[in-house]
Amino acid sequence: MAKSVLNAEHFQNEEAAFAYVEARLWPNGAVCPHCGETGRVGRLAGKTTRAGLHKCYACRKPFTVRMGTIFESSHLPLHLWLQVVHLMCASKKGISTRQIQRMLNCSMKTAWFLGHRIRLAMDPGSADPVGGSGKIVEADDTVWVTSQKTRRKAGPKKPKATILSLVERGGAIRSIVLDHRGLRAALRENLHKESRLVTDSAQAFKNMLPAGQHEAVDHSKYEWARGDVHIQTLEGFFSVFKRGLIGVYQHVDKAHLPRYTAEFDFRFNHRAKLGIDDTQRRTPPSTA
Repeated sequence: MAKSVLNAEHFQNEEAAFAYVEARLWPNGAVCPHCGETGRVGRLAGKTTRAGLHKCYACRKPFTVRMGTIFESSHLPLHLWLQVVHLMCASKKGISTRQIQRMLNCSMKTAWFLGHRIRLAMDPGSADPVGGSGKIVEADDTVWVTSQKTRRKAGPKKPKATILSLVERGGAIRSIVLDHRGLRAALRENLHKESRLVTDSAQAFKNMLPAGQHEAVDHSKYEWARGDVHIQTLEGFFSVFKRGLIGVYQHVDKAHLPRYTAEFDFRFNHRAKLGIDDTQRRTPPSTA
C-alpha cells in the first residue's frame, strides 16, 4: 500500500525532529557548540522548556542542535525544515520558492531563506582538483541567457552567465560560474593535471593538455561518441539543469547562480546510479 514518506514522525513532530537531527549530528551524545564539552551536558526538560534544549555545565550556556547548522537563527519549526530538505533532495529539478511558500503557508521571505540556506549546505566548497592519474574527466560549458519572452529591449539575447562543468567519469561533478578569469583559467584551476581530458571541439579547450592527454568529439560533424571519448554525461546533466532553471526556478539572477549550480551538483553527486536513494541523500552531514 502506498504511504507518503512525509508521514514519518520526524516530519510531523518537533521532538521527533530534534531526535532525528541529534542522532546524526551527535552520534556519541550532545556536544556543546560553545566550549566543546561532551561530558557535563544535560537536557533540560521543564514544562515550559522549548524542544531540544540542552545546558552545558562547564560553560553554563544553553544550546540546541540547531546551533552551528543551517537551522540556526530561524523561528521555523525543525520538522518543517526537514520536510523542505527532503523535498529539495528528492526533486530532480528542484522546488521553487513559491511552491515552498504554498506548502508551508509561510511568507515568501521565509521560503527564500529556507531554500538558500539548504543550497549553502549542499555546496561542498571543495578546492581539490577534479580527476587524477588514469581518470577520465569530461569538461563542457553552457551559456545561461535571458528569455526571449521576458526581454524588454529589442536585439539579440545576451548571455547572463557561462557555466563550466567538469565530471569525473562515474564520479562527482563540479560546476563553476565563470567570472573575469575566463574558461581556460577556471579549467586549469579545477582540473587535475594528470587527468585524461575529454571535451567537444570548441576552440577554448584546445592545447589545454599535452598531446595524448586530451581528446575531443566534433559535434559539427555529427560525431557524438568515439569509443570512450564523449561528453554525454555532461549533456545529460545540462539537460536536467536547464529544465530546472527554466521550468521550476524560471528567474535566476547571476548573483545567486552559484547556489543553484551547487544544488544540481549535489543531487547529481548523490544520484541513484551511485546507490544513493532519497533518504540517504538528505542525511549526509553536508545537508544538516
